[in-house]
Order: sequence, then C-alpha cells, then structure tokens
Amino acid sequence: MGAQNNIAVVKEYMRIAYSPSENKGRSSVAHLCTNDSVFDAPTTFPGCETPLDYADSHAKVMSAIADLHITSFDIAFAKDGHVLLRYSAEGSHCGEPHNGIQPSGNQANWHAAAIFEVRDGKVHSFTKEWDKLHMWKQLGWMRGDEYA
Repeated sequence: MGAQNNIAVVKEYMRIAYSPSENKGRSSVAHLCTNDSVFDAPTTFPGCETPLDYADSHAKVMSAIADLHITSFDIAFAKDGHVLLRYSAEGSHCGEPHNGIQPSGNQANWHAAAIFEVRDGKVHSFTKEWDKLHMWKQLGWMRGDEYA
C-alpha cells in the first residue's frame, strides 16, 4: 500500500474518532484497525492500550465536548508504513457534564501529533503526543494546576 493510501486510512480513522456523531466507540473504527493493534499515550489516555480503546475513551470526551472537531491536518507525512500527523482541533464544553463540572460553553483549541503504523491497509499502531492540560485549562476543567 502506498504512502497516500496509508495517509487516507489514518485520516479516515481520525475523522471517525473525532466525530461526535459517528464515534460510538470501538465498533466505529474496528474495520480500520488490525486485530493486534496497539496504542501509546500513557499520560493523556491512561489505560488505553489499543486504537479501539482510544475510540471508546474519546467518545466519552466528546460527550462533554459535543462540537469537537479537527480544524486542520497541519502536517501529513508517510514513509515505509508510518504516517505522521500534526493536527489542530477545537471544541467547547457544550454537552454532558465532565467529572461533575456542568457545561460552561468555554471554548478550547489545541494541537496534537500522532504517529501511526499502517499494515495491510489498517492501523496497527497509534502513538499520540498531546498536552491535554492546555485544553483542560481553556475548558475550565482545572483547579489551579490540578485536574478537576
């Protein structure tokens, strides 16, 4: 599979994972992942070990940030089965309460980077780098420097 096809697979995974209307958890992206896929982002998504776990966790986040969406793919690069994405996203706390914090309407925007490995046209690994505290501060989900 060529570089452009690998980028397309990864962008489709991200499109669904970041869609409040389409991401219903792991079943929404299972067709795009290998059976033995892995996920790594222990400081931002502890307990998530696969891209399917990430989709589950991200669906919960989007229940609070119901208008969350990717605004742009700032960088998309592929080589030898690996895809690097740097992307920008935004959303507001307009959905469900988050850890007891009622919706405030506060808006946030942020950037993140993801490295994927694609095998046989499916996501095999996904490593995410993201400063979630930057987003949480904007949404009002912090008490000083502590997570609320």
